[in-house]
Amino acid sequence: MKKLNALGVAALTLLSAQACAADLTAQLNQFFKARNGQNGDAIEVVVKTPQAQWPQCDNPQFSLPGNARLWGMMSVAANCDQNRRYLQVQVQVTGDYIVAAQPISRGATVNLSDLKTVKGRLDTLPARTAVTPDDIVDAVALRDIMPGQPVNQMMVRQPWRVKAGQTVMVTASGDGFAVTSEGRAMNNATSAQAVRVRMGSGQIVSGKVNADGKILISL
Repeated sequence: MKKLNALGVAALTLLSAQACAADLTAQLNQFFKARNGQNGDAIEVVVKTPQAQWPQCDNPQFSLPGNARLWGMMSVAANCDQNRRYLQVQVQVTGDYIVAAQPISRGATVNLSDLKTVKGRLDTLPARTAVTPDDIVDAVALRDIMPGQPVNQMMVRQPWRVKAGQTVMVTASGDGFAVTSEGRAMNNATSAQAVRVRMGSGQIVSGKVNADGKILISL
């Protein structure tokens, strides 16, 4: 009889631990789904911290460092009133990402036909892997990219909006005024990058390139 009672206690303890694990995992899954947004990605959180170090309340409040990644291995703060525990978790995310549909040569402009969308584990991919074609289309390849290879945003650069030696229009604006004049760009720059311009007077000014290739200076 004592042996049966001991087995019963052990079984109840095991079931309680399983229920606790399932509850904490469900709460963490909900936390990361809300954080990452309802974008259709499937999220599964695996808690790596031993159960003896888990928070001791039913509904801990979770928080992350401001620079925490969207997925992969990370530390989550679990707060129970004044008591804080840190959990090591692996956030597994399955979703869409971009691969090369055909060879893309270094220096080529990337077209939509060069890319295709596939589904897989995002947390196992290199940082800054593109997840939509818009991240890559019209960019210029900095290296050869093979078919089926995930396309990383560090493999490409945005096209030049301004090239060194090009004649550009410079608009200087301030409180209630704007003056536009012509100059010559001194360096290559993409949209939103800084460029130096030699004006007709010989003066050198710096501004940012807008999407139309005009140079904007705020005074």
